[in-house]
Amino acid sequence: MVGGLGGPDLMAKLTDPEILGCYINALRNWRPEGFVVFQKDAALGLRKHLDGVTQTGFKEQLYLHVVVDGGEIDQVVERRHTWRDKWSHHYDLRPVISGVKMYVETRLDYSKPSDPDDPVIYIVNVKPA
Repeated sequence: MVGGLGGPDLMAKLTDPEILGCYINALRNWRPEGFVVFQKDAALGLRKHLDGVTQTGFKEQLYLHVVVDGGEIDQVVERRHTWRDKWSHHYDLRPVISGVKMYVETRLDYSKPSDPDDPVIYIVNVKPA
């Protein structure tokens, strides 16, 4: 169950090749600014729950979790009233960072799936899973 709205049709492992490719391309660009972007609440969550882990270090851990280790990405239909008109889905990760299993909610924005420098991931929430 995610956000109190669970159900088998609302959350599933991300398998769409276009979306998965875009997500991975954004994570491959974790070093330069602008490809994996912390939103305010996520930055606060990182400081609160993983004191001493920098945003750059966290982005690298997400890259390692998904791209190197094959960690799962859940694609979740966006049902929350404040977001569903702006985003069709959000994408959840559950990496272990500094010994803590984390819940990381992200959004993916892209318009040119064939351009590896087009996709952007917005990290919107970071908290213990």
